[in-house]
Amino acid sequence: MPAKLLVANRGEIAVRVIRAAREIGLRTVAVYSEADREALHVRLADEAIAIGPAPAALSYLNQDALFSAAAASGADALHPGYGFLSENAEFAGACEARGLVFVGPTPENIRLAGNKLNARQLMASAGVPVIPGSTEPIQTAADAHRAAGEVGYPVMLKAAAGGGGRGMRVVESGRDLDDLFVMAQAEARAAFGDPALYVEKLVERARHVEVQVVGDGRGGGVHLGERNCSLQRRHQKMLEEAPSPSLARDVADRLHRAALDGVRALEYRSAGTFEFLMDEAGRFYFMEINARIQVEHPVTEAVTGIDLVKAQIVDALERRPSLSQRDIQLRGHAIECRINAEDPDQEFLPQPGTIERLRWPGGFGVRIDSHIYEGYTIPIYYDSLLAKIVAHARTRDEAIAVAARALDEFVIGPGATTARFLRGVLDDARLRCGDYTLDLGRALVPEVEEE
Repeated sequence: MPAKLLVANRGEIAVRVIRAAREIGLRTVAVYSEADREALHVRLADEAIAIGPAPAALSYLNQDALFSAAAASGADALHPGYGFLSENAEFAGACEARGLVFVGPTPENIRLAGNKLNARQLMASAGVPVIPGSTEPIQTAADAHRAAGEVGYPVMLKAAAGGGGRGMRVVESGRDLDDLFVMAQAEARAAFGDPALYVEKLVERARHVEVQVVGDGRGGGVHLGERNCSLQRRHQKMLEEAPSPSLARDVADRLHRAALDGVRALEYRSAGTFEFLMDEAGRFYFMEINARIQVEHPVTEAVTGIDLVKAQIVDALERRPSLSQRDIQLRGHAIECRINAEDPDQEFLPQPGTIERLRWPGGFGVRIDSHIYEGYTIPIYYDSLLAKIVAHARTRDEAIAVAARALDEFVIGPGATTARFLRGVLDDARLRCGDYTLDLGRALVPEVEEE
C-alpha cells in the first residue's frame, strides 16, 4: 500500500484530506503558493513544498510544479481535492502515467462528466430522465435561437465544458437571448477555455437535489442518500442539507436508482455526485455529474457516519471498494452553512484581510471544517470559503436549532462574512417549511439575477 500522499490543493479541503490520510497511517505532503506559506494545511502535513507564486495559474494549476513536488517528496499517490485540477482528465491521466495513484475518478470518467452534453446523452441512453434541450454544442446566437424555439422559453444557457454556475444565464424570451448569449459565451471561454454552450429548458420552481455515490470503476457502486442544495446565489450553493426535506421516500428511492444507473453506464470510480432538478410534480431530471468530492460532503458523512474521504483514499490505494449498500444507514438530519469572506450588505463583495478575532462554536452536534485561525490573512487570489459549520441532530427541526445556535456563537472579525446572513435564513419560514426551491435564493438576494 502506498505510504505517502500529496495533497494537490489548499484551504479547508487540503486540511480535510490531510486529517483523513493521517488516520489511516499515510504520511502527507502539502503544496503551497507564496500566498499560503502560513496556511494551516502547510502546518499540518508531514512535509510541505512551495510550488510557485500566489496566482493559481502559476501554482495550484501548474502541473509541472505539482509533479516536481511529487517526485521530490517521493509521494506514491495524489489527492486533488475539489476545484483546481480535480476535474482535469489530462491531469488525472498524467498522474497515472507517472505511477502516481490518482485518488479520484478515472480520466475517462472525468472526460465524460466534464462535457455536459456528452454526459446528458449518456444518461439518456441509460434511461435516466434528462431535461429537454439541445444535443449539439452551440457556437452562435442564431443556433441558440433555433434550439430555444424548439424547447420553448424560458430556457437556460449553459457552458458545455464546465459547471459551477459559470457560463450560465436564464433567458426568459427571444428578446433577451442575444445579449445573454454573448455574456454566457464570454464567461464560458474565460472559465473553461471553450465558448461552446447548450440550451436547456428552464425547470421553474425547481429544487436542486443531488445523490452522493461511490463507484467501483466496473459498473458497481453504492449511493449514500441525497442532499438538498436549493439555497443558492448566482448558482453557487450557500446551505445544504441531508436528507432532502419534503421528498417522498418513494421518489427518493427512484432518484437513488437513477444515480446508480448512471454509475453503471459510466463505470464510475470513486466518490462523485449526480445532480438533478426536481419540479413541482416530483419529476426529476439529470443535470450534471461532479466527478470529485464535493464541498457539501460533510452533511452526507453526518447522516451516514461514513468518512467519504477515507473511503476515497482506501478504495484508490487498495483498488477495491470498501463500502457495500448494506453499510449505508441514514440517521438524523444534517445542515451545512458555508461561511464565506463576503459582505452580504455590499452585494457579497469579497473581504480579504487578517483575522483578528475568531471564536468557533462547539457543543453536541456541531462540526467545523476550516483552515483559518486568529492571525490568518485571507488571500485575495482564491475562493472566499472560510469554513463549513455543520449541524447534525435527530430531526430537521433540531438540526436547524443546532445550526442557529452555532452561528450565534461564531465570532470572526474584523471583516464581514456570510454567517449573519445565513443565521437570518435559518429563521425564514420558507426554509423552515422544508419545501423551498431555487426561487428562495433569488428572493433573499434579488440582485444576483441582475447583470
